[in-house]
Amino acid sequence: MKINIRTQAAVKNKLRFSELKKNFSLFTMLIPGLIHLILFAYLPMFGIIIAFKKINFGLGILKSPWVGLANFKFLFNTSDAWIITRNTVLYNVLFIALGLVLHVFVAIGLNELKYKIVSKTCQTLMIMPHFLSMVVISYIAFAFFSNETGFLNRKILPMFDIEPIDWYVTSGPWPYILSIVHFWQGLGYGSIVYLASIAGIDRNLYEAAEIDGANKWKQIINITIPCLKPVIIIMLILAVGKIFNADFGLFYQVPQNSGALYSTTSVINTYVFNMMKSGSANSLGMSSAAAFYQSIVGFILVVIANAVVHKIDPERAMF
Repeated sequence: MKINIRTQAAVKNKLRFSELKKNFSLFTMLIPGLIHLILFAYLPMFGIIIAFKKINFGLGILKSPWVGLANFKFLFNTSDAWIITRNTVLYNVLFIALGLVLHVFVAIGLNELKYKIVSKTCQTLMIMPHFLSMVVISYIAFAFFSNETGFLNRKILPMFDIEPIDWYVTSGPWPYILSIVHFWQGLGYGSIVYLASIAGIDRNLYEAAEIDGANKWKQIINITIPCLKPVIIIMLILAVGKIFNADFGLFYQVPQNSGALYSTTSVINTYVFNMMKSGSANSLGMSSAAAFYQSIVGFILVVIANAVVHKIDPERAMF
């Protein structure tokens, strides 16, 4: 029995070696990606210990005194923890839910356009905002919302006899403003995956449905959307994993980091940056604690989302 097990193991090792030798050139192509992953994803994980220390710049990270969970206690005893968690989660829930619907809707709409030149033109125009820097977008927003020279205060509001609004100290409208900016920038780019998936659907299915008398709407409901289900589930799991990770540029650059707007624009990413920018040793530990909290919760959410999908439909789960 032991000889058979050893023989099987030897055969498996021989097969693995032959497979490695056969695809050696392909495996070498992985080397740059692996190096990048190690340098920028795994080595920085060493910095997790900052969240559990009171950093003394004179002593360095390793020799600084260990404070355990003190940074986490200080963080969660402040009102900032609730504000940044609430804003991060609610914005991302909105972006995921509404974004999923809009991305699929846009992809189907572009695919159903009769003239391909019109479809390609619309797709190009919708994708272009994605390639704009958030700094540029923040200045475009400033051109609209500036208190003195903004287009809204100078042209639009006077038409309705409304007094000019100081947008950068009025927090109420900013959830709507940030949502509009987010979808304007990312709508076209986010629909690319679904548009590519639609292009891969067997056209014979549509032809058969058309012969059976199904109109475009029934074809979309009974063919397109069911075929998109695996992609939608994968994108949803990935999005849930990032529910604690907000777009830094959107929440920092567009509101101009105005302190008066923190109640509606401050998220975990901007909070960590602002704490780091303050430069004190205590803020360094607390900002690291916030970042660690963000990562752990994100990881847990990915596992939970995948477990739910695995329970409902095991074939659609990622792992």
